[in-house]
Amino acid sequence: MHYQIVDNLTENQILELVDLYKNEFWSKNRKYQDVVKMLAASNIIIAFVTDSQELIGFTRILTDFVYRATIYDVIIKPTYRKMGLGAKLMAAAINHPQLREVEQIALYCLPEMMPFYQRWGFTTEVGELRLMYRYL
Repeated sequence: MHYQIVDNLTENQILELVDLYKNEFWSKNRKYQDVVKMLAASNIIIAFVTDSQELIGFTRILTDFVYRATIYDVIIKPTYRKMGLGAKLMAAAINHPQLREVEQIALYCLPEMMPFYQRWGFTTEVGELRLMYRYL
C-alpha cells in the first residue's frame, strides 16, 4: 500500500474526513464547519493520503510540546483497514519530531482497543488519577 503523510488537509480531504467521522459512533454527528474549526485549533495533524490524494487515515494531537499531549481521532477509512495502516498512523504520531520529548502522551479508546495501543507503551495504570468531564 503506497501512501503519503501530510500535515494539512485540502478542502476535498476535509469533506472526506467528515464522511469518515460519519462511520463512527463517537464522531457521527460532527459537522463540516466544526471540523474546519477543530483542524485549525489542532497542534499536529497527521493524515495518510493515496497518490490520488484520497484521505485514508487521520489523527490529530493537542499538546503544549513539553509536558502533555493527547492523541485524538485515530481513524482509518473502512476499506483500508486490516492493512496495518492504524499501526503506521500511531507510529507516525508517537515518533513525530515535535513529540519526542513530551513527558506524557494520552489518548482515549474503547476497552477492546487497549491491546492495540499498549504496544506503544500506553497503559491504564494511572494511579489515583480519575478522568472528569464537564458537558455543555
